[in-house]
This record gives sequence, structure tokens and C-alpha cells, in this order.
Amino acid sequence: MSSLKILSGGAAQGLVASVAPKFKATTGLDIEGEFGAVGAMADKLRTGTPADIVVLTAAMITTLARENLVASRSIADIGLVETAIAIRAGDPPVSVRDTAELRKAFVAADAIFVPDTRASTAGIHVAKVLQQLGIADEVAARLKIFPNGATAMRNLAASTAARPIGCTQSTEILSTPGVMLSGSLPQGCELSTVYTAAVAAQAVDAGHAQDLIDLLIGTEQHDLRERSGFVEIEK
Repeated sequence: MSSLKILSGGAAQGLVASVAPKFKATTGLDIEGEFGAVGAMADKLRTGTPADIVVLTAAMITTLARENLVASRSIADIGLVETAIAIRAGDPPVSVRDTAELRKAFVAADAIFVPDTRASTAGIHVAKVLQQLGIADEVAARLKIFPNGATAMRNLAASTAARPIGCTQSTEILSTPGVMLSGSLPQGCELSTVYTAAVAAQAVDAGHAQDLIDLLIGTEQHDLRERSGFVEIEK
């Protein structure tokens, strides 16, 4: 066995990539698998896609534990991830300090890059926020929807639109070259999601899966988690 198999929400992709060299140095294993919308990743686990470790929202991990698809004793929270506004690197910052400014930013954009509005945590929330702001119909034609936030952000970085913005989880913004975090969603529209890791019930290498969880949540990775966009959960 040369690699540990992972199924993960896109929010954790940057953090996992950051710890991968240290994990390989200590175990000899690469980390391979898929990162995407949490609903899609959970369905892959349900339909038999091989996985040793799963990193999804806390709510989704709880559901998978009830379905006996992850080992309950292995469940560990990594941190909170905020949903935020992204801009292309070099574009003027977009102020979203309150709901009025957020509404103005969406209306002014000629392209809005978002993850799957049916299966991803951030995408589902963006759709709700647009409804809440009363502009869902007005901006519908400008939505650029992608399978996950990382793909949405890469396409924002390459966009030739005049005034594009993106909205996804902060971790996906911070880990994508060519885009910048312009501000978290304001009070009343905010979303902070707990991301959690667990060993898959059918893991081929449960021991090394637990080693990766311990690495992801370890105190020595505090600064790395922070740089990746994870906020420590207050005990």
C-alpha cells in the first residue's frame, strides 16, 4: 500500500495538501482521493468508493456515524470554516460589512462564481442568501456554478469578466492562486461550518488514517490551520 485514501469536502483540501509532506515523511504514504461537495463525497462513501479517512461537515459525519459508515470513536473536529467573498487578485476589494453592502456587491458583479448550490455547504448557503437578499432572480443568469468551491475559485482567477466575484468557504479561497479573500459574509448572512474527520468503517489502513487525523488536529498544526482558513473551536 503506497497511499491513504481520502474522501473530503473541498474546504479541507488546502490543509490536507499542507500536511501531506509531513505525513509521508513519517509514514511513507501519499494521500490520494477526492475533494468536493460534501453531499457528493458522502454519497461516494455510501456507494462503496474506497476510503480510509473522511473529512466532511460535523453534521454529515454524525449522519455517516449513524449509518455505521465511519468509526464513531475516531471522530475529531478540525475547526470552523467561514463562508466568504472572493475577488481576483489585483481587483479592487469588495466591502461586505453588512447586508446592504453584500447585496450591492452581488448586484454589481457581472459574474458570480459559486460551488454546487444543491450539494455543497457553501453553495447551498449562497443560494439561501441570494433569496434572503431578494436578488436571486436578478442575478441568476450571472451565477457560474461549479462542482466545488476550489473549481469555482480557479475559474474566478481565470475569468475575463469585468467585475467578477466569488462566494465559497474561506479555505478554498485562501488555497487558490489568483484569488483573494475580500471579506466574510456579514452578520445575518454568515455561515461558519465545523469540519470533522473520521476513520471510514471499511478503511483498509485504519491505523494510518488515525495518524492523519491526529496530524490534522494536533496543536503543532495550529498556525497552519489558521493560515489555511480554519478557526479554532472554542471549548
